[in-house]
Amino acid sequence: MSPLPRPSSIEARVLSGEDGYYVAGMYELSAPYQVSIFCWFAFEIGLLVRDLVRGKGRSGRDRGTRWIVVLSLGAAIVLAWLVPGRVPEAATPAPVGFAVAGLVVMWTGLAVRAWAVLTLGGSFSTYLQVAADQAVVTRGPYRWVRHPSYTGLLLIGLGFGIGASNWLSLVICAVMPPLGLLPRIAVEESELVGVLGDRYRSYQSQTYRLVPGLW
Repeated sequence: MSPLPRPSSIEARVLSGEDGYYVAGMYELSAPYQVSIFCWFAFEIGLLVRDLVRGKGRSGRDRGTRWIVVLSLGAAIVLAWLVPGRVPEAATPAPVGFAVAGLVVMWTGLAVRAWAVLTLGGSFSTYLQVAADQAVVTRGPYRWVRHPSYTGLLLIGLGFGIGASNWLSLVICAVMPPLGLLPRIAVEESELVGVLGDRYRSYQSQTYRLVPGLW
């Protein structure tokens, strides 16, 4: 079997064959994107395993929002990966530049999420659990936003959308993950206010939810 043709810089495609999959339509940056996604998945699985080992794998208070986040983010990435091959006319200019920028944004998001986890330490959980004696953390990224771990997730998804070098992929990754996070944040903040009361209300009045200076 002859090797697959190298994608042109104009037409962003997703190819498959004996040479593997070309993520985001970029032959040169396929491996970096695959490594980035793998590292992210490994990190998330590690957090889940930690929760289960510590006996924090209860999702009753999540009201299903945990799965809304997972599905919205996962669907956005899958669609962003498939769209370039099906809507090549929406390809962006300078695909190499977009691919590099996407990697930078993805790793920035992963770093922000890891920073948030390390800052909370043992208090961080992927499940919604609030203790009455829990401290309101205001250091690290929590000085500026109340949910920096979710900010990290949004940046990871957005980075993949940018790297797809397709305007439609970018729109999908910019819109779908936030829509999935909105109900999660609403439930989480309701629970935090209900358990921590005025301590958390005071923190709310001084910080933003996800984006410093905006929201």
